[in-house]
Amino acid sequence: MSLSSPRVLAVIPPMTQLNTPYPSTAYLTGFLRSRQIDAHQVDLALALVLELFSPAGLLELREVVRALPPEQQTPQTAWFDGEFPVITAATPRVLRFLQGNDPTLAHRINTRAFLPEGARFASLDHYIGEEGEDPLAWAFGALGLQDRARHLATLFLNDLADVLRDAVDPRFEFVRYAEKLAAAQAYFDPLADALAEPPHLIDRTLQRLTLQALERHNPDVVLLSVPFPGSVFAALRIAQAVKAARPEVICVLGGGYVNTELRELSEPRLFDFVDYVTLDAGERPLLALLEHVAGKRSKTRLVRTFWRDGTDEIAAGPSQGDSAPVGGTVETQPRPRGPTVRYTNFVEPDVPFDDVGTPTWDGLPLDRYLSLLDMLNPMNRLWSDGRWNKLTIAHGCYWKKCSFCDVSLDYISRYEAASATTLVDRIEAIVKETGQTGFHFVDEAAPPKALKALAEELIRRGVAISWWGNIRFEKTFTPELCQLLADSGCIAISGGLEVASDRLLQLMKKGVSVEQVARVTKALADAGVLVHAYLMYGFPTQTTQDTVDALEYVRQLFENGCIHSGFFHRFACTVHSPVGMNPAEYGVTLQPLPADARFAKNDIAFVDPTPTDHDGLGQGLKKGLYNVMHGIGVDSDIRSWFPVRVPKTTVPRRFVERALSTMR
Repeated sequence: MSLSSPRVLAVIPPMTQLNTPYPSTAYLTGFLRSRQIDAHQVDLALALVLELFSPAGLLELREVVRALPPEQQTPQTAWFDGEFPVITAATPRVLRFLQGNDPTLAHRINTRAFLPEGARFASLDHYIGEEGEDPLAWAFGALGLQDRARHLATLFLNDLADVLRDAVDPRFEFVRYAEKLAAAQAYFDPLADALAEPPHLIDRTLQRLTLQALERHNPDVVLLSVPFPGSVFAALRIAQAVKAARPEVICVLGGGYVNTELRELSEPRLFDFVDYVTLDAGERPLLALLEHVAGKRSKTRLVRTFWRDGTDEIAAGPSQGDSAPVGGTVETQPRPRGPTVRYTNFVEPDVPFDDVGTPTWDGLPLDRYLSLLDMLNPMNRLWSDGRWNKLTIAHGCYWKKCSFCDVSLDYISRYEAASATTLVDRIEAIVKETGQTGFHFVDEAAPPKALKALAEELIRRGVAISWWGNIRFEKTFTPELCQLLADSGCIAISGGLEVASDRLLQLMKKGVSVEQVARVTKALADAGVLVHAYLMYGFPTQTTQDTVDALEYVRQLFENGCIHSGFFHRFACTVHSPVGMNPAEYGVTLQPLPADARFAKNDIAFVDPTPTDHDGLGQGLKKGLYNVMHGIGVDSDIRSWFPVRVPKTTVPRRFVERALSTMR
């Protein structure tokens, strides 16, 4: 194909977020337009859900439910069929309410008589106290009318999603659709088998939406951005529909999932669906690829791009996330028969972060996103509740040392910051375009120096926004800086306390101590900023004592008003992290990946000789954190939360209180 000016369509595939657009297409569309390239974008994740829950979509779903044999019926499908008239009457109004178009409906929803309640509403039983007590009063209070109704409306939509899962596709979820088909899958077979299945209701709906997007935008190139494993299957279904309808359209796969899991791609069958796969920051590879499409550049001068040709050998990309080779095409040892997957990286400088342009949400239906309230966690709700303009302060991480992080990959290792002037120019342009003043800064760890300059520039110009983001709880965040950030519009901050153990924090090269985290979080909280702590368990050499002490540290942070929210997750080792690259330094042994793996390589199992029951301890950590976060059992013995016998904490009872006494 040779085109003087290729027309580009960037696609957000199901499933990512329903409350706000995932930012990758906004970034790429804004950048391409800054280079006078005809670029457009579409969110097929939102479109799919709205279509499935439309009156016509619900009617189709009922036909599927009624066609199920008796042995495949579930309580959810029976609920849906039995309550169908009420469900079809309520659903359009619920969607309008969650889109912010019918706020007075909250009164009806809160009566608990307006929405038919399926299995998801059983979760409210966990909150019931005394007989006759409002089960949500503790969470929303007497005045939380809208929040309470959004939570109930979200439960209702989750009930409908469960019907889709039970009747149509057991892999369906709002966020992680068919995630297991792609996450850490060494072989393409599970995806290939799923993509070969006859299309069902969800597939047919997505296909119809894809064809509508092709008709409307008439692209020459379709960009499929897959940030998570849970968006890969639907992205390939979209590509399948594109190729069936318009085989001449070029499909390109990129995004966070590709950048972390497909760096050693050697599976030719993926290219039955897409034509190219690009790695890392997309600006330079896309410019090179579009020049190739326009006949101005050969394939040997593509940048960080996988492609397939017809010869009989298979090649892999840069190993273990190492920096790409210096130009040319990479190959592995020849294998008999089959097409060749080649990786070409003609070395050219990446586009400077200052020059990537301003993201644009033009073309996305900003008034149709759903403000969901799923988890009753003050920080997690920000991810699903409200329409946030997502923006990056700097490319990469200024610290890039944490041993659990993918520090060898471009999205972490290549650090570039934009000036405060450029950032506020972008913020003002985005507010003008969207009419929204809420911003989520999506940096891995926003640099304190850049945040200070940004805050000062926002205040100097009188730009009033609300913003939140992620930081390292380092000593640079003094009470004075925390107050400055709050004055500039900071409403919430998240950061990693991780294992809450000074020994393990040093081992993971986090660059912070528990005392320091206590002081920084307290300074932020005192400035009126909501503070969320990311927490981790199961790190190499973590003992039972370390784990019990971690929960005690967290309990004291809540008790002293340092943090308002937190979440424990299990450590996972990746091949691109220092632990994955140098396991002996962390006392573990990696379990080798399959030698013939040709698809995803990221998570890797390991053997830790430390005798710790992380599964049993994880239950206690999550239960204890959940209760303490909601003010329940704050003074209880930490051991009471664990389902297994654990030792007494060694943390002094007033550790955090004493740490805070040294604050300036």
